[in-house]
Amino acid sequence: MLKYTFRYFLVASFIFFVSCAKDDDSQETNNPTKSANRQGTGDSANDFLSEDNFTDLVIEVVYVEGFEPSQSSLDNLVSFINQRCYKSGGVEINKRSIVSPNKELFTIEEIDSIEKEIRTHYNSGSRLALFAFFVDGEYKDNDENSVVLGVAYRNTSFVIFEETIQKFSNDFTEPSRVLLESTVYRHEFSHLLGLVDLGSEMQADHLDTENGHHCDVETCLMNYRVESGINVGGMISEENIPKLDSQCLADLRANGGR
Repeated sequence: MLKYTFRYFLVASFIFFVSCAKDDDSQETNNPTKSANRQGTGDSANDFLSEDNFTDLVIEVVYVEGFEPSQSSLDNLVSFINQRCYKSGGVEINKRSIVSPNKELFTIEEIDSIEKEIRTHYNSGSRLALFAFFVDGEYKDNDENSVVLGVAYRNTSFVIFEETIQKFSNDFTEPSRVLLESTVYRHEFSHLLGLVDLGSEMQADHLDTENGHHCDVETCLMNYRVESGINVGGMISEENIPKLDSQCLADLRANGGR
């Protein structure tokens, strides 16, 4: 999960933590086509990283009308996937809109229930399926000091609170929308890749034990708080998206990634 902590001066500070959703819904368990995509966060890390089981990836992008993710941010995610994962068959984006669920606040359980109704792509043959949901409401547990921007809640699913991202970007005191989106997308996808200690075994201890499945290197994309380089004057180019540090990269390579 990714939280945004407000600072109204020169630095925008990100706080990250993961939320893993697992259930034993009997209907899903008895449907092998769907159950493979309804496991815990990080359980499909090797499937994303390697070609042992899947040679290509389809990203099912579903967004509420009026809250379409920017194409540049989706392109940045695909670029990140190609940098870290072996998918010789390519990465395809399948994008469509839905009408608003007409909810102001969402729990992850509610997001998960909506996914059950609207998801159409599941693992099939050599193709791995990722579900990315962009909603118009806010996370239920937001408070006046911080808001959640995204959550990786299944092994092949994450949700982005796009309305919140649009609300807190593109102002002169705030990050650009593309940078904020790209950071959130990459962070949540990296949890699906098993970071940190969430399906991709650590090669050296770099787990931030006080903040869940996050890296203890301050400048890493997977640190609970990313501050280095996130300033108003330099938040407009892809180069300023926080990067994975060497220890996170070692974990991914040891689990079959690039």
